[in-house]
Amino acid sequence: MLGLPDHVSACLFDLDGVLTPTAVIHNKAWTATFNEFLRARGLREFDPVHDYNDYVDGKPRAAGVRDFLESRGISLPEGTPDDPPDAHTVNGLGNRKNDLLLELLRQGGLKPYPSSVTYLQRAQRAGLRRAVVSSSANTLQVITSTGLAGLLEVQVDGVTIRERGLSGKPAPDTFLEAARELGVEPAHAAVFEDALAGVAAGRAGGFFVVGVDRLGGEHTEGLRRSGADVVVPDLGKLLEEES
Repeated sequence: MLGLPDHVSACLFDLDGVLTPTAVIHNKAWTATFNEFLRARGLREFDPVHDYNDYVDGKPRAAGVRDFLESRGISLPEGTPDDPPDAHTVNGLGNRKNDLLLELLRQGGLKPYPSSVTYLQRAQRAGLRRAVVSSSANTLQVITSTGLAGLLEVQVDGVTIRERGLSGKPAPDTFLEAARELGVEPAHAAVFEDALAGVAAGRAGGFFVVGVDRLGGEHTEGLRRSGADVVVPDLGKLLEEES
């Protein structure tokens, strides 16, 4: 059904890069945030391809800040989630990134991938359960503004992670929580992910994993190495394979 194994009865979708192209504006916000920080210290700039994919994509903000800085041998105090965006802390940098992201969202124009909308609609008609699973604390704003909220039954996001004390990707906690809310065993659910950390999380949780590769090249192999059962360039490819 819909290009998935017969035993799958639920679909757990990452948001950024799978349902919407918000990965592009996340990348812009991360690049601007880190480059401002690095330039002030005379350090090499953030690589929006390799650094983004390796250290921040698909992770909660604080984890992304922490992992990237560690890759450069930099240590900052953790701070608190309420730190102002100019604070020299892990949370401060994360909040600076979020402010930039919200400004980019306010500028408008974010649309979901058309094939992802079609896939969600087909999944709904077929009776498959549907959840969005994202590390972003802005998930509700994104799915509401793009008209996806009515096609999704469950939302597990950055707010859920904080409130329930879940570990972010590459830990499987968020996908396991979404499956629990849907009342579906992991073995009967498919995870749709474009990030290496998200694919690893799906594999660790015992899900069938669809890697969504919009980059090509080395990323395809990275998704496979991280545990994707199948890799497609777009969800529309799964619909083509069904027909």
